[in-house]
Amino acid sequence: MNVLLISGLGPQFPDDALLVGSSFEAMRHTGAFPNQPGDVRTLSSLHANVDGRLLPVLRPRQAANRIRAVSSVRLQHTDKNDESSTAPHLTTFTIRSILEAAGIDHDHFSTEGIWNGSPAAPAGAFDVVLLSTTFIWDRATMARAIGWVQDRYPTITLILGGQYSNLKFQQILDAHPFVHYVIRGDAEPALAPLLDALRRRESVSDIPNLVWRDQNTDRIRLTPIRYADLEALDSPTPAGSFPVIPYESMRGCPFSCKYCSFPAASPNWRYKSAQKIAGDFAHYRDDHGAQYIKALDSTFTVPPTRLRALLPLLAKTEVAWEAYTRANSIRDRAVVDALAEAHCRALAIGFESMNDTTLKYMNKQVKAQANRTAFELLSHSPIHYWISFIVGYPGESPDLFEDTKNFLVNEYRGHFALYPFMLNDETMPVWQDADRFGLEVYDADGDAEQWSHQGMNSDTARRLRLETLREVRWKNDHAMQRTWQHDYELPLLPGRSTTENTTVEKLVDRLGMASADFTDPADATDRRSRVLTELTSHGVTAGSV
Repeated sequence: MNVLLISGLGPQFPDDALLVGSSFEAMRHTGAFPNQPGDVRTLSSLHANVDGRLLPVLRPRQAANRIRAVSSVRLQHTDKNDESSTAPHLTTFTIRSILEAAGIDHDHFSTEGIWNGSPAAPAGAFDVVLLSTTFIWDRATMARAIGWVQDRYPTITLILGGQYSNLKFQQILDAHPFVHYVIRGDAEPALAPLLDALRRRESVSDIPNLVWRDQNTDRIRLTPIRYADLEALDSPTPAGSFPVIPYESMRGCPFSCKYCSFPAASPNWRYKSAQKIAGDFAHYRDDHGAQYIKALDSTFTVPPTRLRALLPLLAKTEVAWEAYTRANSIRDRAVVDALAEAHCRALAIGFESMNDTTLKYMNKQVKAQANRTAFELLSHSPIHYWISFIVGYPGESPDLFEDTKNFLVNEYRGHFALYPFMLNDETMPVWQDADRFGLEVYDADGDAEQWSHQGMNSDTARRLRLETLREVRWKNDHAMQRTWQHDYELPLLPGRSTTENTTVEKLVDRLGMASADFTDPADATDRRSRVLTELTSHGVTAGSV
């Protein structure tokens, strides 16, 4: 049986809306913006002397569909032409491991080829296509991906799996008869047995975690859910060497934030022991050349008992890592010191808001003061951090959002993301508060991009986002939203300190966004001129290399 796995990121990563009118947007679409050629040439020609050679500051990212270490970590040299030099995202890593363990031959194609309109599709007489929906989040994108597969492989059996199809299987099967099966929940108990049954042309009714439409009765059939035992299950280990490896230590989530459908997709919270995690890290280090591990769990730092047992073990593995955490897990200096000693290099945290009323609406179970404590501790530590915020959560008014805006503009240091609230998932618990907050959605296609509630509407949320980001860009020298950086190699100046790289990144951000932030051409030109002068003080100049 010949299998094609299609997996990867979604079509709107990074968020292009934040780059509209900027030189970064013009660089992505050469020739589409005739009024900005000088600005683009200036930005694209930035260079600096690095280790005795002139190096472009903005260097296109290698293997953009794969994960990378935080920019402050310098990995040992790897051959970037070797596909195995950087690991794929967690979904691809896990599914390929399942297929390889079962001895199933397969090819892989990145979903980015679908979104980018790649004319080339893998050639071959494929029997089955496995399509991951983990980074798909609306009906239009789902239809686009299914249509791409159907156009190129009209006779195959199509199997879906991942977060979106796990939640929306009924909707998908009703709208797309070309979809044959959906694996809901864990793939480990179902994928290999399903492929084997299809190969043998046997019944699939005894295979767990399946959904399909019965061709005889036209009814949807579901088999019982069976959860994988993460402690007993071998962790994913595809063949090859991977300096950067994705990792999961749990599935599900013990919390019930009302903006998140994650618990609905995987309601049984399970996690690996500290001993298994440490053993996995050592295995990846010794057998797969791992230098850096990205733990992509919902919250790697819970439960607290596991964290206390885990950190001393990870200190002995000497493998750098990053993870997601909650603010109230970063409660004092002792925790931060223990994380650093365990080789934690970066943490991602969802603060979401700096207003206690909004946090209560979200059922976040964290106070704004806990967010502030985590920020203050991490900002005086060697651990890199990235914080996310939401604008427009149901019930939040512009006045309530002002606390978050003021924090970002006046106090925050480091990288962050500010997202307008999204309502495209009917399994989110926030829908239980629809009457309380006067929540309404207006999208004809059901993807909920246009909404309103008693606090604001979606247009206001997007406006507040842009206004906040512009103020942060020009009033706060130490805070920056990650937008254009996904396209380029980081750090911008290899070998320079993290502090200097952060400063240069901020200046490049201002240079590239000036045309979007200032409608007066003279004002934008003056801003760019001053930024170029500042860049010169760091040895960064524009012009021919």
